[in-house]
Amino acid sequence: MQPETPLMRQPASTTLALSQNRVLRNTYALLALSLLPTIGGAWAGLAMNLGKMLAGHAGIFAMVFLIGAYGLMFAIQANRNSSLGVALLLVFTFFMGLMLAPLLSVIMAMSNGFKLIALAAGGTAAVFAAMASIGTVTKRDLSGLGKFLFVGAVMLLIAAVANIFLQLPGLMIAISLIAIGIFSAFMLYDVNRIVTGGETNYVSATLNLYLDIYNVFTNLLALLGITGGSSD
Repeated sequence: MQPETPLMRQPASTTLALSQNRVLRNTYALLALSLLPTIGGAWAGLAMNLGKMLAGHAGIFAMVFLIGAYGLMFAIQANRNSSLGVALLLVFTFFMGLMLAPLLSVIMAMSNGFKLIALAAGGTAAVFAAMASIGTVTKRDLSGLGKFLFVGAVMLLIAAVANIFLQLPGLMIAISLIAIGIFSAFMLYDVNRIVTGGETNYVSATLNLYLDIYNVFTNLLALLGITGGSSD
């Protein structure tokens, strides 16, 4: 008969909690790492003057963004159980940083551009800290929230793509406000899924949280640029 080990004596609930904590810890570590390629991609896009290159080519930008982003996301999910999934995630975050360049170039052309970027980054960090804390400690079942948020995100994507061509400032403000609300709620939902065992793969979890943070940051930055940007 095989001797009993301390791990075997642990209740199932304790083992599950340890597993969930490990996924959450690995997710936060990979999420922090993923910010480095994002910064590198944004710097490369600015150095290439990508914003000027794509000026007047909204349709091409939208096509490149959607094909590149969704293609890489599909590849990440297909390889989420291997080290290739981690590598593809870092490639994805570099690509997303590259796609930030047009927005950053517009903001940095403003006299208070760097201040707006800092405000957007600080605001995003504050939102994430709040949502992650609530998602970790809440006792409520948030699983039903996912369907509503997904429908809202799809409708938001359609409106955002349409506004690339329409260029309506009022619609852009409305889209940014709604996007900040939806993706802030997604942060809460995605962290809670990890904590409750609904998400057990840290690569998938990192991808989801990265997209939440990216969307809150870009929409907050766009909103600040529209409402508080200065050309003096």
